[in-house]
Amino acid sequence: MTFMRRLYLLIFALYLIGPIVVITAVSFNEKRFLAFPPRGFSFRWYAEIFVASDWFNALLNSLMIALASATLAVLIAMPVAYTAWRYGLRYAKALFALGIAPFILPPVIMALGFLLLFTSAGMHGLLINVIIAHAIFLLALPLVTISLGLESVDKSLIEASQTMGASNAVVFRTVILPIAAPFAFAGFAFCFVLSLNEYIIALMTVGFTVETLPIKIFNALRYGYTPVIASIAVLFLLINIAVFSLIAKFSNLTRILGAQD
Repeated sequence: MTFMRRLYLLIFALYLIGPIVVITAVSFNEKRFLAFPPRGFSFRWYAEIFVASDWFNALLNSLMIALASATLAVLIAMPVAYTAWRYGLRYAKALFALGIAPFILPPVIMALGFLLLFTSAGMHGLLINVIIAHAIFLLALPLVTISLGLESVDKSLIEASQTMGASNAVVFRTVILPIAAPFAFAGFAFCFVLSLNEYIIALMTVGFTVETLPIKIFNALRYGYTPVIASIAVLFLLINIAVFSLIAKFSNLTRILGAQD
């Protein structure tokens, strides 16, 4: 049984890692077409991401949108999660449920809703549209992570601080925020990664007026396959690994994933 279990795990690992190995190998292909095994070895396709203006502008757009939308999502989630945890008000819990609701719906439904909203407001095609849309769509992630962080706060610390004369603002800044900050960072990181890779909502809210990397890849696929696309896939993979490594280092990853303290 032990041998069969190990064999199964090995096959499963190869099944998961195999496509990554193939894409990584193809990204170093010297020729201007996708080929595996790669024909030659070259870093030219990685360099083209930063040298070619169309790819580099798409990368900048994606990074800017991801950073802005993740920041906005955390700024919205923090007061809602804090109010729901600290005071337990009925409307705060309703807002919490409302913040989670968009993430439950399929992205295409949310994308269509944002398209109708921005079109009726005469704002279709603006960069701010996709930032707002991503922040609303991904709001559930920082709401959940920050709520998990707030639940780990020992309320006796709050009572002790208030007994010593600390105001609510001081208690929040010196007791609650340092504990909740790593969980807020985790929510920010999750939003950043998903926004960076999101395609449907970005396409529906800005069309082709603002090209993100996923939209640029879709446009490039209409004219053929080049190793640049594989290089971008590897770049995204490295960014994801870096982000989740930071989450594991600076946040309570086991609690975020559902483990109890």
